[in-house]
Amino acid sequence: MTTHLDATRESYDTVAEDYATRIGSLFAQEPISRSMLAAFAELTSGPVVDVGCGPGHVTAHLAALGLSVSGVDLSPKMVEIARRQHPDLRFDVGSMTALDLPDGELGGLVAWWSIFHLPPAELPAVFAEFRRTLVSGGQLLIGFHVGDERLSPERAYGHPVSYDAYLLRPDVVAGLLGKAGFEVKARLTMEGRKRPQSCLLAKAV
Repeated sequence: MTTHLDATRESYDTVAEDYATRIGSLFAQEPISRSMLAAFAELTSGPVVDVGCGPGHVTAHLAALGLSVSGVDLSPKMVEIARRQHPDLRFDVGSMTALDLPDGELGGLVAWWSIFHLPPAELPAVFAEFRRTLVSGGQLLIGFHVGDERLSPERAYGHPVSYDAYLLRPDVVAGLLGKAGFEVKARLTMEGRKRPQSCLLAKAV
């Protein structure tokens, strides 16, 4: 039986090259959201993991801000591209649903538009997994698309895909983070190209 993780992995393996070509230029056009990455970097000490790192553009940006950072992604093809484009950084294949990390190892964790494909019912367990890996006082930064819809696109980045995507309400995400052991310290909501986007900066308590 194909799970949503399998569908997401296979879809991103399919679109990886075209995604990597397009996403770098889009990221360069997002100074407001990058300001949250800058704040995260200033507040964070210790190792950082960028979960759902894709081709590694955010991982590299965080490294340029002075952080000791590595990336994890579900898609082997994305990890292959990340390693090729950023050979000085570490990238591993893995899932945010079960991170291969000891308890309390990280000073910070970033999920930059990478919880998009998780069914909302799985978010409590994933946020608990994030909290498990962070030291007390560690920083978490999450970016996501705002809404309350489930999307099932048939094509993306010029290729057929088979994943679902979920829009989320900031208050709902903040509430789930609170239950998982985080205190939300800052919120940013932006009008996106197609729909609003939100970033939440939280501290592990």
